[in-house]
Amino acid sequence: MIADDHPLIREAIQLSMRARHPGYTVDVAGSIDEAEALIKRNGPYRLLLLDYELPDANGFGGFFKLQHLLGRTPIAIISAHDSEQMVSTAQAVGATGFLSKRQPLDVTIAGIEIILHGGRVFPPSPGPDTQTDMLRKRLDSLSGAQRRVLLALASGDLNKQIAADLGVSEATIKAHLSAIFRKLGVTNRTQAILLMRPLLQPS
Repeated sequence: MIADDHPLIREAIQLSMRARHPGYTVDVAGSIDEAEALIKRNGPYRLLLLDYELPDANGFGGFFKLQHLLGRTPIAIISAHDSEQMVSTAQAVGATGFLSKRQPLDVTIAGIEIILHGGRVFPPSPGPDTQTDMLRKRLDSLSGAQRRVLLALASGDLNKQIAADLGVSEATIKAHLSAIFRKLGVTNRTQAILLMRPLLQPS
């Protein structure tokens, strides 16, 4: 699946991949919500190519949401925002590749082929820094439900909204928040959001 809100980019990649692999189905989505709906309808994909800057992505929040749904499916980030910090954060959060929109299409397609065959593709980078690595480990300590609650917090949702979206009671959300604060080593939602911001929205 290609999740990108730029029609020219996703159509160029889609056409190139279909030409190389006539038997492949290459779905496209223009938002995190559309990608989520396709995953729920079609099940796991062989690869998700994800634009970091989708309108409803909230930094890497969209990546984490789709990662939770896809399980072991590799996710490669594609973006024109290709700073060293962005690339190293993509590595830290578990992406299997980072493809810059500044590079020629044939280079992007070659990168996709490598990932489809089990490889990893990243531009030269010093790798995740100590803080990013620490934040990733704390995020990993959260359960799937706790991670979804944290992402909703980062989006500014209130307990009542989060409970409605997840189909649980507000009491359950409060219990999740208590566990999240404990695991992250903070005491309130503001501290939790500030702590995780470098991971969700790298500069």
